Amino acid sequence: MTVTVNPVAARSTGRVVGSVRASLLVVEGLWMWYRRNWRATVFSSVVTPILFLLSLGLGLGTQIRAGAVPGGSTYIAFLAPALLVSAAVQNAAMDSTYPILSAFKWQKTFWGIVSTPVTPGQILGGRFLWLAARLLFSGVAFMVVAAFFGGVQGPSVIVSLLVSVLAGLAFAAPIVAFAATIENEGQQFNLLFRFVVMPMTLFAGTFFPVSQLPVFVQPLAWITPLWHGTELSRGAAFGTLEVLPALGHLAYLLVWVVVGLVLARKYFRVRLTV
Repeated sequence: MTVTVNPVAARSTGRVVGSVRASLLVVEGLWMWYRRNWRATVFSSVVTPILFLLSLGLGLGTQIRAGAVPGGSTYIAFLAPALLVSAAVQNAAMDSTYPILSAFKWQKTFWGIVSTPVTPGQILGGRFLWLAARLLFSGVAFMVVAAFFGGVQGPSVIVSLLVSVLAGLAFAAPIVAFAATIENEGQQFNLLFRFVVMPMTLFAGTFFPVSQLPVFVQPLAWITPLWHGTELSRGAAFGTLEVLPALGHLAYLLVWVVVGLVLARKYFRVRLTV
């Protein structure tokens, strides 16, 4: 007697899941973890940027003479929209390094998900939807505190908030692609934070205009997503955005997002294909 086995049964239930629903299921799984473990990340993602804002904006800001801040604003108003973007970029970097490697290598979460009808590309899409949601939530919390202390200039802060999310995704996309290629314990991430994230945070226009840097250093700031996000966020906050520069900044950030996602999708498929 011959028994015919349906080959689709080898892949979970064989059900077909739409791309959007599959990505949302990934988001749901991340949310279920986060609502039980949010205390482990809330300090770095929300509290730390607020402490930077208060210590520098109110503390250091009292030592900056009137008229020294571009646009004649207070230092906390100058700092807030840029620090919003900087915090988003740092949070995106943290969420795109060891958590991704862990899901591949240690916890093997991705392997469990890909054994269902959810594809590697849908896993990637869910991760980025979740990252965008986290950056948005952290940004809202930050801006509420900034508004209380006079760091918000008006409703245009909504544009700054959206820009911060875009800048975070632009920086995260290529890092996720890189994390998907790592097989060892991830020591490369230490170098990334030490020689890329930290210098970029200090010298990409967050705390003072890039024009105050030596001329030969300024191009290094211009190539970072943080500088482009800072220019957009600060320009939106102060109403000084011009059309062509704004389009240039947006295009630059979108290129980083698209290229990073294309590479990440490729490496996810390669690594998660059995």
